[in-house]
Amino acid sequence: MSGTAHISDLKFQFPTNQSWAMVRTHFGIQSFGVNAWVAEEPGVQVIGEHDEVDDGAPQHEELYFVSEGHATFTVNGDEIDAPTGTFVFVRDPAATRKAVAKPGEAFTPSPWERNAEGLTLYSAGEYEKAAETYERLLAETPDEARFLYNLACSEAQLGRKEQALDHLRQAIEANPQIKESAPRDPDFDPIRDEPEFSAITGQVDSAGPGS
Repeated sequence: MSGTAHISDLKFQFPTNQSWAMVRTHFGIQSFGVNAWVAEEPGVQVIGEHDEVDDGAPQHEELYFVSEGHATFTVNGDEIDAPTGTFVFVRDPAATRKAVAKPGEAFTPSPWERNAEGLTLYSAGEYEKAAETYERLLAETPDEARFLYNLACSEAQLGRKEQALDHLRQAIEANPQIKESAPRDPDFDPIRDEPEFSAITGQVDSAGPGS
């Protein structure tokens, strides 16, 4: 007989901010052991120190898997850093082992991924919303070149010449390689004939658009 269950439906809460999801018992598994332990906050001991030989233990090999969060395992005195996705296999039943939950680090999306939100709006011609998005992103991550560049593109399309030129200058300061691509970018057509645009991009002697 098969079945499904979510870990949140199986947890038994202890007063120590530790939960035990009795997976084997729930499914009535007879051929192997499987359980899940959850620490509700950093510093909580997820797996109590033990071995598999004392107190009538069945001398099992044990395989641990960190499905979420971060833990530190200690096996026979050796510490093992175990971030999400780590397997820890303890073959020797006599080896002592324990695990403690570590403080997690907030996930920070890459600038490339965060950039997609503004690009989607820009591609749809929603330049005002795109500009607002890049202003927000820059408030969170100042001096990110691609945000500055795309904000400048949005402002150019909105006719905000001074702001566009200022942000383009900042983008080039943050990433000098932008100076090579900006003169050929049609997104800057609305400000391309501005003398300051040529000065910023090093095209002082350029004859006109598309140079």
